[in-house]
Amino acid sequence: MRIDVVSIFPEYLAPLELSLIGKARQDGLLELNVHDLRSFTTDKHRTVDDTPYGGGAGMVMKPEPWAQALESLAPAHEGAKPVLIVPSPAGQRFNQALAYELAEEEQLVFACGRYEGIDERVMDWARDHFTVRPVSLGDYVLNGGEVAVLAMVEAIGRLLPGVVGNPESLIEESHSDGLLEYPVYTKPSSWRNHDVPEILLSGNHGKIAQWRRHEQFRRTAERRPDLLADFDAGALSRADRNALTELGYDVVDGRLQARRGGDAAN
Repeated sequence: MRIDVVSIFPEYLAPLELSLIGKARQDGLLELNVHDLRSFTTDKHRTVDDTPYGGGAGMVMKPEPWAQALESLAPAHEGAKPVLIVPSPAGQRFNQALAYELAEEEQLVFACGRYEGIDERVMDWARDHFTVRPVSLGDYVLNGGEVAVLAMVEAIGRLLPGVVGNPESLIEESHSDGLLEYPVYTKPSSWRNHDVPEILLSGNHGKIAQWRRHEQFRRTAERRPDLLADFDAGALSRADRNALTELGYDVVDGRLQARRGGDAAN
């Protein structure tokens, strides 16, 4: 996969040289390039912003530097369009499912906006060259898109073959199956008067797997009950259904429904 990031603060993306993503770049598993938007300006002050039409506070990023930058990254021939991801509070919510989807692409281009955002005409123009996808990291506002890009590149990049040493570790992570991950423990078995659950010391892998599964349900019900509303419960085992019943949930038409007046976590 090739990833290009355009920003007025290219040094902000330096953490992508570290850890697993940095190693993936060194090993040739991921081609990642960071581009300075100011290098595509034509005036001596390297201006990238101007006042907004219609008035209002703040500044808006000028269209021409962005067009020049994106043109340099657009494919020279017709074919599959690269995906242009624009971090924006007004975009689609980024989640694990979207990370998996984007990890299948050949080229991703990230446009890091600043100030009040990028002139909207850039998005309209870019659709001739890219598949444009505004994406939101969450329901809050950042000073710019760089922080969101760091998070998204790591979430996407670690899904590429060979990036994570043990690919099985990707299977049981939070959100991989619509649930949060179960709690994990390591040695020593007793630490500051806190003990590892006995089931994990039993060696009974079947019961351990069942315990972990039910801990996923419990943790999700306590911390993210909204995830259970979308969980596909049609093929749950009897043991899973019993565990959810204890948490205050019933299976209705293949979906989980919190029992009214019950004990479901909220």
